[in-house]
Amino acid sequence: MIEKISSKKVKNNPIGIFDSGFGGLTVMSAINKILPGENLIYFGDTAHVPYGSKSKDAVIKLSKEIAYFLIKNKVKTIVVACNTASAFALRFLQKNSNVPVIGVIEPGAKEAVLKSNNKAIGVIATEGTVLSGSYPSEIRKISKAKVYQQECPLLVPLVEEGWIKGEITNAVIKKYMKRLLEKKIDVLVLGCTHYPLIKKALAESIGQEIAIVDSAQATALEVKKNLAQKQILSNRKEGNFKFFVSDNPKKFEKIGKLFFEKRISNVKKQELWG
Repeated sequence: MIEKISSKKVKNNPIGIFDSGFGGLTVMSAINKILPGENLIYFGDTAHVPYGSKSKDAVIKLSKEIAYFLIKNKVKTIVVACNTASAFALRFLQKNSNVPVIGVIEPGAKEAVLKSNNKAIGVIATEGTVLSGSYPSEIRKISKAKVYQQECPLLVPLVEEGWIKGEITNAVIKKYMKRLLEKKIDVLVLGCTHYPLIKKALAESIGQEIAIVDSAQATALEVKKNLAQKQILSNRKEGNFKFFVSDNPKKFEKIGKLFFEKRISNVKKQELWG
């Protein structure tokens, strides 16, 4: 059970953001652009990355421990900036916390439906997110659109190597997109927070007629909406950042700069209990 905290609305308390590793930094970056006055705390579970191939029980256990850590740091809301954790652990976290918990799947699904004209939506994601069926489930709550999913296991390592363009990356993208293009999709959902870094390469591969939905942007807008409704938006002009990882802070600083547009420094190691 996650320790519950007072529901007192403290405007200048930080927003907590977590992911299995680096990808959630794209969500953090989007939140910072939309809400520059907010303090942000990021936790990257680099000791257990990737989540995409882990069981549901394992992901829930890890997510619970990270949420406990963030709540101890008095966050006013938690953003699950990981598609797999959103698929497997979001409902548990929402049920067991007194702070709002927002995932990345529902905002992305809503935007996909709004942008689709022919009601054929493609989703690219990790194995865990695809197997969970979370995107089709969320989309079908609000639309009768057909949803076609594609696992893309090679894209995350390519991004983390910094191969966001070039012959190899383009060939891998072309291979993964082939089946989705055959389905005549008019919207492609980036169902992994690593994928915004290769958005340009994806757009070149699929053509301008297919809209790309970046869940990071959609999630940031959802966070702003949620905080505004609860009247707990910060009144600062500029917030600060704190970074925690479960392993290898130096590697996080090095790779993290690919995902986050501002300098990452003073990354602290925080081991999980399990």
